[in-house]
Amino acid sequence: MKAEQTGDSQSGGTSWFNPLAQGLSPLGRAWRVFLWAFLLYVISAPFIMWYEYDRAFPPFFNPVPAQGQGQENQKAAVPGEVFTATLVTLSQNMLESWLPNDAIYPSVLLDNPQNFQLGQLEIIRYSTRVLRDKLSRQRTTDKIDPQADRAFTDFSNNPHLWIFPAAEAKFADGVKALRAYAQGLPKNESHFYPRADNLIELLEQYTSLLGGVDTRLANAPRDVSRRLSEETAGDSTQQGEQVVKVKVPWTQIDDNFYFARGVAYAMYEMMLAVRWEFREVLQIKRSGELMDSIVSDLRLADFEPLMVLNGSRDSVFANHSLKLMATLENVRQKMINLQQMLER
Repeated sequence: MKAEQTGDSQSGGTSWFNPLAQGLSPLGRAWRVFLWAFLLYVISAPFIMWYEYDRAFPPFFNPVPAQGQGQENQKAAVPGEVFTATLVTLSQNMLESWLPNDAIYPSVLLDNPQNFQLGQLEIIRYSTRVLRDKLSRQRTTDKIDPQADRAFTDFSNNPHLWIFPAAEAKFADGVKALRAYAQGLPKNESHFYPRADNLIELLEQYTSLLGGVDTRLANAPRDVSRRLSEETAGDSTQQGEQVVKVKVPWTQIDDNFYFARGVAYAMYEMMLAVRWEFREVLQIKRSGELMDSIVSDLRLADFEPLMVLNGSRDSVFANHSLKLMATLENVRQKMINLQQMLER
């Protein structure tokens, strides 16, 4: 009798979370099923976060045709194919796990991969804009390529929207537009002009983007809270220097760092494609070595510290923001030098 009572008390102590217990109402059974599903989700969340984090940082790839294919096959490549294929590959890798518009647990707790992907997106946007306005047109009076225009419009969508329209849907349509543009190149329905003036325009856009990235990284140190603004330099309508507040919250230090890493990663891949597409121009201008140096320096920007430190300038602790800024600023100055060489 006592044993039966003990068994009943034990079963009663565990039946409160058992969805298969007898005598439960449909509502009580549904509540227990929901509770179990919630607990399993919470337990598996760290593994989901690790999986999503890993997918958000794609590996490097070489967009240039393999050297082993022979010179004849390499010359057969249509101008613009490598450039467009690189944009497609970058976009596809980015869409495998698009996180900036996630609003649910656990990916909402992440911020580093989201900023890395937003940095990639900026390079894709800048590149497709130059493709639409310059690279696909022989003259400024030529008609804008509809597929290039469609791709730029799609990639300009708000990256944080998850519905009406979803960012992934618009970006996927942008990939389709780039593929349609690439398919039209061999048929002479689309065009790509690897001229020096177009390369200058592309480099100018990249240097402009790097300038903004470097500024955000330069404002990271804790001893920097105000800077003299350079916006009034050369402006005859304004006199006197202005002091602007540039204090970066500590929560944005790693955000700016990973955004810059995303920019550097995508720019590295695009510069490999640019080096291939404009190889004849670079050879004529004798600027191939400078281009190789730019590509090598961009590769140096690929580092991920265990924790993004923000040590002061005389501290024994590193300042990873300034370290990355120095690398990207070197790239930016070399791009400006390359533009000057191409203009001669």
